[in-house]
Amino acid sequence: MAIHSNVAGLSDQQATAMLGGLPPAVGYEVVIKPLRYRRSPHLAAWTEFEARRITLQVPEPFLPFTETVRYAARRRPGKALRFSWLSEEVAFSTPRQVLRFLYLHEWMHWYLRERLGRKGFAETACDRFALRNYLRRAVGVADAKVALARGRQARRHDAAGMA
Repeated sequence: MAIHSNVAGLSDQQATAMLGGLPPAVGYEVVIKPLRYRRSPHLAAWTEFEARRITLQVPEPFLPFTETVRYAARRRPGKALRFSWLSEEVAFSTPRQVLRFLYLHEWMHWYLRERLGRKGFAETACDRFALRNYLRRAVGVADAKVALARGRQARRHDAAGMA
């Protein structure tokens, strides 16, 4: 997995070190670009499956910021399909934290498509995986399976409560 940085002051080697201990997206290139924002820093990343590329953006200039991460949804009682989002405010104080969070989120998209053959977006599972693991030194496939199992457990719990 090749990692390329287009951010001034962040070399390819530094970026590789920041993402050390995280699972590789085999066959994909990781590109790190600056995120020039107007009002406040925020998270931005995407995966291009056809180009086999993951792009992560680091806010520039970097200022510590918080972001609301929605990691699960629970169905609310009633006939209409209504949900309550479970979320957490996450404080990002360094570019390293931002890169690790974004990479893990996008890696989970890669894992779901390239390894499990799923076509869905699974945003909450990706956020749940990134939220649980971005501060850890080492992360692996077993951690991804835990994040996916949490989604199934929540659906079972909600279905049981509806009966």
